[in-house]
Amino acid sequence: MSKDTNLQLLKKYSKIITELKDRGVLRTSNNPAGDYAEYIVSEKMKMELAPNSQKSYDSIDSEKKTYQIKARRITSKKHPTQLGVIRSLDFDFLIVIIFNQDFTVYAAYQIPKNSIKQYAKSSTHQNGLILSMNSGILKDKKTKDITAKFIES
Repeated sequence: MSKDTNLQLLKKYSKIITELKDRGVLRTSNNPAGDYAEYIVSEKMKMELAPNSQKSYDSIDSEKKTYQIKARRITSKKHPTQLGVIRSLDFDFLIVIIFNQDFTVYAAYQIPKNSIKQYAKSSTHQNGLILSMNSGILKDKKTKDITAKFIES
């Protein structure tokens, strides 16, 4: 167990976030899972990241297809399935990256926009669509398991 104080640990965390931003891995100071997912998708799938201010999508491929990227990190034995709010469907595909607690990729999926409409629930309170990665969408033939692209060898 670390002998560091809580404040010392938070200072280390701050330095790590700053270093990852300086390296271009993270783009914001928010939860690093989302930024890291965007980074590895752009690297592994050879896509260009959209500017941070882009509201509809996070990356674009060589064929000009647009992708929104969502991430979840498993931090307990109960696997979280609900993704962050999808506020716009002005993109072609959704990429979902599910991380293990240590930020290795547990699973990754590519989902066409039309499937999101079918499986997501509308939330007026959150002003968008709520999508859970449950068996329905995972068994859909249009959902593509792309986990192998992200497994480190």
